[in-house]
Amino acid sequence: MTENVTETENPWGSARPWLTADIAVIRGDEVLLIQRADEPHKGSWALPGGYVDEGETSRAAAARELEEETGIVAMPEELVQVGAYDAPDRDPRERVVTVAYLLEVASGVTAVAGDDAADAHWFPLDELPPLAFDHAEILADAVRSLAA
Repeated sequence: MTENVTETENPWGSARPWLTADIAVIRGDEVLLIQRADEPHKGSWALPGGYVDEGETSRAAAARELEEETGIVAMPEELVQVGAYDAPDRDPRERVVTVAYLLEVASGVTAVAGDDAADAHWFPLDELPPLAFDHAEILADAVRSLAA
């Protein structure tokens, strides 16, 4: 039996999950966060990241989003995968699954807000503001992976 499936629906009738990529950028004992310029969580701090484009890997999307939102250029192969995050309610807009990455950068690396980031700022890992989405969990996992 075959069914007609719309582009945004899966065979079970629920919306197809969207794929995003997030990146924890660590500089010594600091992490780079962007202040969200748009809803949801407008004004909140978050890891750089965004939607994966058609034909793009999540790793390439993470590198692209990092450059668009902070001006930091990284090759996709420099990014280390931290994990996948798929809690059904992690994004209030729609069902979103993200693949998170880690990038360690040198002490002199600076960032400038761009694209949909209102600001980009380095925060000490022990003095973080509240983070949007599940980014505190992602960051904690990234920091644990550094220690391993």
